[in-house]
Amino acid sequence: MGAGKTTVGRALANDLGLMFYDLDWYIETRMHTTVAKIFKERGEEGFRQIERNMLHEVAEFEDVVISCGGGTPCFFDNMDYMNQQGQTLYLQCSPSVLAKHLKMGKSVRPLILGKTDDELLQYIKDSLEKRDPFYTKAKYMLNVDLMDNYDKIKISVNKAKELLGL
Repeated sequence: MGAGKTTVGRALANDLGLMFYDLDWYIETRMHTTVAKIFKERGEEGFRQIERNMLHEVAEFEDVVISCGGGTPCFFDNMDYMNQQGQTLYLQCSPSVLAKHLKMGKSVRPLILGKTDDELLQYIKDSLEKRDPFYTKAKYMLNVDLMDNYDKIKISVNKAKELLGL
């Protein structure tokens, strides 16, 4: 959450002339509701099952760039499945930078709703500790701590293309 997956994914897809899919947006479109409402109505377990199904659906599309949610790689066999289906890139970002990014939009992110700044930073640190074993299964890793303007986003996209051999 907050690393810039959608920003980098969209820019990368645009550079490569490919379609871009944000998995959360895809879920909302297919389910005709928001991720927040799915969490509220079905809980995290219910959401993660829907997410897995939608990941399998969108991963069958050809010539696409997909941005998945921060938790997606950590459930079921999702990370192994993504590695099997295509190239995977982990956008690494420090907890303090993630916290800064998330403070601006925490009202729309169910897992961080209502957290104080200190609670948010601790949640990020705890989450990264739990999720890192899944994230580091990605075929490639790219640090995106300094992606705070368009030029730096472009640099990150170019580095991603280089890593992916594109």
